Amino acid sequence: MKNIEALIADGGEITIGAIYPIECTATAADGHNSVAMLVRREGETLDALLERLDKAIAQFYDDGEAIDEINGV
Repeated sequence: MKNIEALIADGGEITIGAIYPIECTATAADGHNSVAMLVRREGETLDALLERLDKAIAQFYDDGEAIDEINGV
């Protein structure tokens, strides 16, 4: 999960937990931007969610587009 590691090394953060009313989310921010906000899918393992988060961070670094599943964007 090199993209998560790079984000944290650059002062960013990830959070995993509930954002009411959603039971489980994974979010990433770089200090200035929301990089990704994912909703854990039914039956999805935590490892799979973290893999998706890592890919979403890579996408943000590649094209500047954040993935937002929480707000439906």
